[in-house]
Amino acid sequence: MSAIPTITSPTLSGRDRAGTALAADNISLPRSISDNLFRVLVGVGLVLLLLTLVGAFAVSARHAMAAYLVGLMTVLAVSLGGMFFTMIFHIVNAGWCVTLRRQFENLAGMMPVVAVLSLPFILGEVASSLGLIEGGMLMQWITQRQEAGAGIIEAPYLLEKKAAFLNVPFWLIRCAVYLVVWVSIAKALKGLSVKQDATGDVAISRKLRYMSGWGLLAFALTTAFVAFDWMMALDYRFFSTMWGVWYFAGAALSSLSCVAIIAFALKTTGRLDGAVTKEHFHDLAKLMFGFTVFWAYISYSQYFLIWYSNIPEETAFFVARKENGWQYLYYLLAFGHFVVPFLILIFRPVKKAMLLVAVIAAWLLLMQVADMVFVIRPVVYVREFAEASPGLGGIWLDAVGVLGVIAIYTGLLIRSIGRTPLIPTGDPRLNEALHHKNYV
Repeated sequence: MSAIPTITSPTLSGRDRAGTALAADNISLPRSISDNLFRVLVGVGLVLLLLTLVGAFAVSARHAMAAYLVGLMTVLAVSLGGMFFTMIFHIVNAGWCVTLRRQFENLAGMMPVVAVLSLPFILGEVASSLGLIEGGMLMQWITQRQEAGAGIIEAPYLLEKKAAFLNVPFWLIRCAVYLVVWVSIAKALKGLSVKQDATGDVAISRKLRYMSGWGLLAFALTTAFVAFDWMMALDYRFFSTMWGVWYFAGAALSSLSCVAIIAFALKTTGRLDGAVTKEHFHDLAKLMFGFTVFWAYISYSQYFLIWYSNIPEETAFFVARKENGWQYLYYLLAFGHFVVPFLILIFRPVKKAMLLVAVIAAWLLLMQVADMVFVIRPVVYVREFAEASPGLGGIWLDAVGVLGVIAIYTGLLIRSIGRTPLIPTGDPRLNEALHHKNYV
């Protein structure tokens, strides 16, 4: 591809600079590139998931499902965060971010893929409730309800009190509602945006803004409840009113980090020249900094309130994760998810350095995976439901389970990026984004 002059060239008028930034080869990714990466990553992902299935028989079915769920909740967080920011940008009429917004739309548009990836987890738990999987899967309430129904144990008091909410038919209905709501919103957000690329119809922006109003409410409710149903309910005795906000904080930060990496990768291939500049990265990094602090605030507040109230059903969750080696992951999250990115992103020059922002973004995505591991994985080997731990010999199963999901998701995401223009070319606020300048 021939070199594309930057829009900051003093020899070009404003119109010429915008035209250069909107050149076809500058705002599109050749399908040959995206399709090749798609095939490689999906192929690797399928091999890794096949190894996960082998590990389910060789090591532990619950361990394999826990590793899979870590990957699932990570990619779900990324897509939910993309959906959130897409709607926020629409509802506040944000102009500076228009040239970045397509990548948030791409993340949200992966919801059908996430829905398919969630089926093994959902069907595994249903199979457990029907007694088709010996020993049950991850949801302890399903396992205990099955044992109580068979007369093996007496139904626990807390489980009986929560029976109206924690029962398989209602759980399945809620799962279906989450997936339908997410897929519907995601398809509408990206579909209308792509339609505006072709028509330039300003009315579509108004429609997207209106839809984002009720969409954000639906997003908030479904995000909170899926965090309850797919993670907090792993141990039905534990509860936290801050759980949904905690998962949202990680989702928002993960999507920002993912977009930073995508934008940097596209810039290194010679695309988005003049459309996405260090000024956009500056604002993106400011949002990353803000949500790093927000995640830390929510995480600390949740821990502090549980520690202060000292209720056994709540404290047992953290006690189990501060022993048997899990405490090291706890320290890693405290420093790696907050202290390190906080001390780096606080400096203005760092926010304008695209490579540094991308590196920090990759680190934050790794910390999101670690956060999911910290919550989900100990369910298999701690407390009274624990199995005999394979020790370090089981780490390979964690790696293939998590990376298999992420590889498939990433491959399909790259293919999605190559299917549409890299920026919303029909958005009426595009000119503002092309000439965006940071003053703070």
